[in-house]
Amino acid sequence: MADDVDVIRRGEILSGYSISRSNIIPILQAVQAEYGYLSKESIEAIAAYLHMSVSEVYGVSTFYAQFKFVPVGKKLIRLCRGTACHVRGVSRVLDEASKLLGIKDGETTEDMEYSLETIACFGSCALAPVMVVDQTVHGKVAPDEVKNILDKD
Repeated sequence: MADDVDVIRRGEILSGYSISRSNIIPILQAVQAEYGYLSKESIEAIAAYLHMSVSEVYGVSTFYAQFKFVPVGKKLIRLCRGTACHVRGVSRVLDEASKLLGIKDGETTEDMEYSLETIACFGSCALAPVMVVDQTVHGKVAPDEVKNILDKD
């Protein structure tokens, strides 16, 4: 992950941001958008740029669920675990996705193709249960549809 730190330190990502604590979230988002996650080294580089301690940057980044600290797969599969999705059987959909991919919630396949995670709520309750593959939303998903969704996306 030395490449991400080199890019960050050279200012290729940071050049659009002033050295201000108020830019911490947009900078974290930009680094994650570029590399898919926040490495320890990238957090250290951001801290140095913003004249903040590493623990402050880490504290902010761990507060928000959007930030990842381990590499994610090429395809990110997210399932809603909100009330409507729970009532409509998302746990069976999650079980099927886990079985097909051979991973559990929060894990990534060894080949780095897929990551599987649950999200508190997508705000799409009328479509419950909801499964999102990258940016494609699949609503009213039944367990027997998971394989076709994964094959298609």
